[in-house]
Amino acid sequence: MTRKRRRLYILGLALLSLGAATALMLSAFEDNLVFFFSPTELAAKEIAPGQRIRLGGLVEEGSVSRDSATAAISFRVTDTVRSVPVRYSGILPDLFREGQGVIVQGALGPDGTFAAAEVLAKHDENYMPPEVAGALKQADHFRDGSTQ
Repeated sequence: MTRKRRRLYILGLALLSLGAATALMLSAFEDNLVFFFSPTELAAKEIAPGQRIRLGGLVEEGSVSRDSATAAISFRVTDTVRSVPVRYSGILPDLFREGQGVIVQGALGPDGTFAAAEVLAKHDENYMPPEVAGALKQADHFRDGSTQ
C-alpha cells in the first residue's frame, strides 16, 4: 500500500466518522425538539395525539378550576380567537392567574384536551414570552405593557 493510498483511507475514515457523529447529534436534537403553537395554529394544524408541543396564550378569565381530591387544575388557554382546555397536575407558578400570559408544555390528547407536564408563567409585569406576544399580535389582542 502506498503512502498516498493510506492517507486517502485515513481521510475517508475521518469523514465517515464525522458524518456518523453529525447524524447521531441531529437525531438527538430531533428527540428534544418542541414546537410552539397558539390555540388558533393548533386548530389549523394536524397534531398527532401524544406529540410534545408548547401551547401559549392567555389564561382565559373564569376558566380556572381546581379538583381538591386529585390536586388537578383545569383551565383554558386562549389567543382571543380560539381556546384550548388544559389539564395540569402539579404546583403552578406563583404568578399564574387568569388573564396572564402562559406557556404550557405537554401533549394534546385524543379528546382535544391538552395534558400539560409543565406550566410557565410570565415573571414580571412587562414581560411576555415572545411566542405568546407574536400570537396575540396576529390576533390583534396584544397589549404592550412596556414603557419603551
